[in-house]
Amino acid sequence: MYSIYLLMHGVTSPLVGLVFDRVGPRWVYSTGLACMCAAFFLAAGLANLWQFYLFVGGMVGVGVSLTGMVPGSALIARWYRERLSSAIGIAFSAAGVGTIIFVPLTQYLVGHYDWRLAYRVLGGALLVLVPIVAFMLPWQRFYAGHPERAQAAKLKPGEDGWTLRKAMRTRLYWGLCQVFFFTATAMFTVIVQLVAFFVDVGFSPITAASAYGALGLMSAASVMGSGFTSDRFGYRQTVTVTFIGTAAGMAILLLLTFVASPLLLVLFVPIFGLCMGVRGPIVSSISARYFAGPNVATIYGTIYASNAVGAAFGSLMGGLLHDLTGGYRAGLAVAMVFVVIASTPFWSVPALRNFR
Repeated sequence: MYSIYLLMHGVTSPLVGLVFDRVGPRWVYSTGLACMCAAFFLAAGLANLWQFYLFVGGMVGVGVSLTGMVPGSALIARWYRERLSSAIGIAFSAAGVGTIIFVPLTQYLVGHYDWRLAYRVLGGALLVLVPIVAFMLPWQRFYAGHPERAQAAKLKPGEDGWTLRKAMRTRLYWGLCQVFFFTATAMFTVIVQLVAFFVDVGFSPITAASAYGALGLMSAASVMGSGFTSDRFGYRQTVTVTFIGTAAGMAILLLLTFVASPLLLVLFVPIFGLCMGVRGPIVSSISARYFAGPNVATIYGTIYASNAVGAAFGSLMGGLLHDLTGGYRAGLAVAMVFVVIASTPFWSVPALRNFR
């Protein structure tokens, strides 16, 4: 189901970017919320497995696409340039904060009542938001952007600006796709299995859940700080350090398969967690700045699709490798190779290596 959700998220991202560039944010965001609202209410009446796949996997995937990073980065790019990475990082850190708030709330509702009520409560919350988002927010002002940015984005007579076809002829475009795809594949090969991994190597379920929750906090902090660090130290330097940290975290997990040391677990959480969310805002910022223009959301939507497809592939591959080998070592080894592949465009693609 999680792979279906990620695939739907990825497949629809290019279409979301195209629709955003054509009709603007009001109907993109309100349609996305309405889609998730309907999915939760329908999920409250689940009776068959295929309904779970369709409502929670498919419809929620489409809803998240319509309200996620593609339209968000396109809107933010209309307001910021010099501090675009910082702005995107702060905005996207809301996803981590939301996880910290709503996952315990959902668990409380399921534990004290049942999962059907949990879906209804979440659906009801979204139902309240739909008319607010559709009719009460100043979307025209949001979409217009900062006056200076809007003026700079206007095309001169005879200029066509960036189109998807032009973007796909550049090495930078495919370099960003490579970063997104292989990073997501590596990360989701690991993180989807983490709680089960911690329990399997010998930690208690409460310790495993606490470690995973701490990773969520670290991830929110890393997303929020990604823009500040990249603005200060540079994109390539920041990304390189985070890839090294991610690989080091995976190496610690590999050591945990031999000895379940609490010290190694305590070491793993900050090293891996503080690197988790850094690459997404940086790739979004580079795409928004390099391909600025009327088709920025369409172009970024296709780049982001590689991230979601990689996440779906990684989450499925992690489970398959565990089932085929009877352990997690093969999955960790493959994930570390993918981390290396993901990092290479920032050193091999001149436009990325020298991007400022």
